[in-house]
Amino acid sequence: MISRHIFLTLTGTCFFLVAQCGRPAAAHIQQQHIILLKDTTPVKNVIVSKSSLNTLSSDTALYNDLLLHLVHYKPNNKFPVKTAYPLPGAILPFKRVVTYYGNFYSAGMGILGELPPDEMLKRLQAEVENWEQADPKIPVQPALEYIAVTAQRNPGKDGKYRLRMPFSQIDKALELCKKINAVLFLDIQVGHCNLPEELPPLLQYLKMPDVHLAIDPEYSMKSGAVPCAEIGTFDADDINYASDYLAQIVRDHHLPPKILVVHRFTKNMVTHYKSITTKPEVQIVMNMDGFGFPAKKIDTYKSWIAGEPVQFTGVKLFYKNDIKSAPHKLMTPAEILNLNPSPVYIQYQ
Repeated sequence: MISRHIFLTLTGTCFFLVAQCGRPAAAHIQQQHIILLKDTTPVKNVIVSKSSLNTLSSDTALYNDLLLHLVHYKPNNKFPVKTAYPLPGAILPFKRVVTYYGNFYSAGMGILGELPPDEMLKRLQAEVENWEQADPKIPVQPALEYIAVTAQRNPGKDGKYRLRMPFSQIDKALELCKKINAVLFLDIQVGHCNLPEELPPLLQYLKMPDVHLAIDPEYSMKSGAVPCAEIGTFDADDINYASDYLAQIVRDHHLPPKILVVHRFTKNMVTHYKSITTKPEVQIVMNMDGFGFPAKKIDTYKSWIAGEPVQFTGVKLFYKNDIKSAPHKLMTPAEILNLNPSPVYIQYQ
């Protein structure tokens, strides 16, 4: 088993950081319409207002074309996944998200906390330009993914094996996002806790239009094991809970769709994937976040991301861990775009 541990001390408490083991608002609901993907059978109902229907219809041709672009204009029985069209204001697949990941308290956790903020943002913008050059058809949306709840090796006072970051750190991430018109993803590692307990405290942020959610099954320790003693898991029910929670926020606050990122690099990290439901309010990305040499990453992507389709796909690149083994190189945008389907979520750690 791969063991990936990083420790640091914050205000006298040793906690466990795991180093990987604006758009227009959607309209009010007024009238129901059935929207069909081109050359497919009917899928879920999409609820939009009459005033937004023309806008939605004008985007459907582009939406369909971009989905075909992601599969190199060779659709198969898995991709593009048949889902309802998203509500107006959706990011995917109209933009490709390129994000930096980490925690400000740890230089070893990822690029987000490794460099001084301005230097980090400058480097992210350079990656954005690289991706825009590699695939001019899809513009790039810069993003930061901040680990707002970190798994811990120690149980803590409540025995949950996780630590919630202070809101001041999330506010810091938001301020950095504003500098480069980036969106923010809040990453959750539940430890011995669960999503119904961890998401509501973040509501004040998740109801912001440019704040999205990432959840990490690796550190969902349903077996009772200490985080990183083994790889954790989420079931489709857990993922559907997160998706439903975000969808309700979208409806309550008349927001554009949220993105829900689910990290994965083994089969058992996500169980009953066929039962994961999609909806117009939420766009689900299954993100391959294992490290290693290119052939290993490609094989994992084919097996557990492309091989078990949900909706959209992503890939994480590790500036340090990916280059430890021969051929000692990071996969290039061109190599990643050659995957089928091409990922729309690119994460750097």
